[in-house]
Amino acid sequence: MADLNFTPYDSSIFILTGIPGLEADHIWISIPFAMFYMMGLLGNITVLFVIGKEQTLHKPMYLLLCMLALSDIITSTSFVPKALSIFWFNLKSITVKGCLTQMFFFHAFSTMHSAVLVTMAFDRYVAICNPLRYATILTNARIAKLGLVGFIRAVLFILPMPLLLSSQPFCANRIIPHTYCDHIAVAKMSCGDITVSRAYGLVMAFVLIGCDLTLIGLSYGLIIRTVLRISSQEANQKALNTCTAHICALLMAYPVGLFSTLTHRFGQGIAPHVHIILSNLHYLIPPMLNPIIYGVKTKELHDKLVKNICRIHSPRDVDIKPS
Repeated sequence: MADLNFTPYDSSIFILTGIPGLEADHIWISIPFAMFYMMGLLGNITVLFVIGKEQTLHKPMYLLLCMLALSDIITSTSFVPKALSIFWFNLKSITVKGCLTQMFFFHAFSTMHSAVLVTMAFDRYVAICNPLRYATILTNARIAKLGLVGFIRAVLFILPMPLLLSSQPFCANRIIPHTYCDHIAVAKMSCGDITVSRAYGLVMAFVLIGCDLTLIGLSYGLIIRTVLRISSQEANQKALNTCTAHICALLMAYPVGLFSTLTHRFGQGIAPHVHIILSNLHYLIPPMLNPIIYGVKTKELHDKLVKNICRIHSPRDVDIKPS
């Protein structure tokens, strides 16, 4: 294998061990990893293709779905191929620059994912609380600007993480017990003072997630207040049903992510392989399930997906009209 040319003491590389303690089971662990990744990739590319192709879906909500799909694809692709190369071919080495680059893309686009979820919460708030003004408040151009703001925020807040570590001296033993270059895992490889780097990473995690959760909570607080004022039970149910897919996306994104962040820093009693498996699944399962959830719960998208699938299988058939 290529990694036999390196040692853990090579100054130009890190060694990613995969899942410590479960090295003998890497092949078996790789099967669900590869399946989840491929299903997520296929689902998100399908969503992007259908929304891009269908003019009727060029609306704010579907532009947000495209942003969510792109952030999911880039986040999972930033680490899964490397993890699979460890599991399948024992290719554990990664250059320092490659490691820091992976760290940037991974954390930046997972932060972007959170920003998209916040914008989606605002979209649901406007749709339910100000339906008559929805078309004027949330235009495609405004959604694009909000997406750009989310991207710029991610770059500005995440870029200092690899920059701070790039100036650190690293110890001779550069074995990282992980499947990817997580910020705190790489920081622990340094022989220098990482107080600033650790503090920045922790503060950013809490500031970004805290800010995003606060805005999401505010949006849903206003949505609940508006729904409770609606006298019709049917209208209540319809309003809440429009939020179901987004609530599912939130439940997949935040609880496990917060648990993973806290246990990596403070959970000394938790077995390393438990933390690493949870951390990986946290970034594998949402990209796989989001296209399914939105494809099932969003009627217009569901109809267009069915129509395009039928076109592929029966290209001469007439288009299926949405019911």
